Amino acid sequence: MELFAQGLVAIMQPGTLILMIAGTAIGILFGALPGLTATMAVALFLPVTYGMKPAMGLAILIALWIGATSGGLISAILLKIPGTPSSVATCFDGHPLQEKGEGAKALGVGIVFSFLGTMFSLVALIFIAPPLAKVALSFGPVEYFSIAIFSLMLIVSLSTDSMLKGIFSGLVGFVFATVGIAPVDAVLRYTFGTVELTSGFNTLCVLIGLFAISEVIKTAESSKLEGKAEIAQVTKIRGFGFTMKEFMSQKWNFLISALIGTGIGILPGIGGGTSNLVAYMVVKKSSKYPDKFGTGVIDGIVASETANNASIGGALIPLMTLGIPGDAVTALLLGGFMIHGIAPGPMLFVNYGPLVYTVFAAVFISTILMIILEFAGIRIFVKLLSIPNYILLPIVFVLCVVGAFGLSSRIFDVWSILLFGAVGYYFVKFKIPQAPFIIGFVLGPMAETNFRRGLMMTDDSFIGFFKSPIAAVFMVLTVVIMLWTIYSEVRKKQSILRSGD
Repeated sequence: MELFAQGLVAIMQPGTLILMIAGTAIGILFGALPGLTATMAVALFLPVTYGMKPAMGLAILIALWIGATSGGLISAILLKIPGTPSSVATCFDGHPLQEKGEGAKALGVGIVFSFLGTMFSLVALIFIAPPLAKVALSFGPVEYFSIAIFSLMLIVSLSTDSMLKGIFSGLVGFVFATVGIAPVDAVLRYTFGTVELTSGFNTLCVLIGLFAISEVIKTAESSKLEGKAEIAQVTKIRGFGFTMKEFMSQKWNFLISALIGTGIGILPGIGGGTSNLVAYMVVKKSSKYPDKFGTGVIDGIVASETANNASIGGALIPLMTLGIPGDAVTALLLGGFMIHGIAPGPMLFVNYGPLVYTVFAAVFISTILMIILEFAGIRIFVKLLSIPNYILLPIVFVLCVVGAFGLSSRIFDVWSILLFGAVGYYFVKFKIPQAPFIIGFVLGPMAETNFRRGLMMTDDSFIGFFKSPIAAVFMVLTVVIMLWTIYSEVRKKQSILRSGD
């Protein structure tokens, strides 16, 4: 508690607090505006934190993330358009409630349970992360290699409908990560005589290009200059918009959804985009009135908004304890740590204990700011939904270019974000998942380095990797997941062929 109190003191500094308020508000806007996402918000502002102190920079990124994750409920309820993938299931019952004239209740339920879901995951983060970090301190190259391979396989199997596309995406990410100086022996690879490629591609440029530039291109392609969208009117929310009886009736739905969200958040590469749908289906199946789901019941909003926000704390657990990003946003946060020369992992808790609890405090304060700003500024956020994309997209594009150039004052970095923007765009066009790419880019070097170190420790014998109980468990799990995914793919194709007959 003493360290957490120190973290709160660091966050409550006037400069940091003002920037967090701004970050939360901007995050809500990115979440509410269709086409702009939490990933884009964090990617766009990541270069801005370069010259800041680590605590301040990470606090702003977390504020953006929390604000954007919750902000998606605004357009999901009012427009039936999920502002972010995390709010897809919120549309199912949120908009029907709006059509019934109960939009204020739908918004109130969504905001309050977004707040509660994040707080639940924060408690899990505080209690799970430090003990897990202590266990991870005993990990060596063999254990880290097995965990990296397990994470890559898990992402491939769960983040896409096609295992082959997932493997392809991860391999392409790994290939781009091999450019530059090789680990261990420092041999130059794939630089083609270009000095700028000696140090490889900047992680931030890859992230900005893949998630922000590609999203701009994709949205620009699908946008039509139709003027302003029709926005549903919102009556003034009294209190929280719902009764205490309605609140208490959702206690078990909240608990189930919070556990699902936190659990899925811990699994690498999945995140709120999956957890909200899983929680919605589980709550629907366990409900006494499943037929009412989709017609406008608050149960569906509670499930979706609790789960997607609970994924936040869950995703931070593998990032901070093992250095493995739980989803796309935590991959960006990993970049936030790296630009300050800090490597997430078990040693983070040893070498940067106060910073760890400052991150915990940032989640706590950002969550409080989120609920205050959403209730106070709901009418403003609703009006901003009418801003057309042809005004927003050029601004976002210019900020991305300026941010990339500001990293090292190199035009090469600008070309890099355009290159990875094109890669991300074609991934979307051909329905190739982006998550395995970025996780392959981030975890590939970690897997390669620890694999080579592990071979040195085991006299070039791969059998030695199975002598470590932890490594053996993860290697076996990797094989099991791969075989199960192949089996599932074969069964799916067989069922499609049978239905065609």
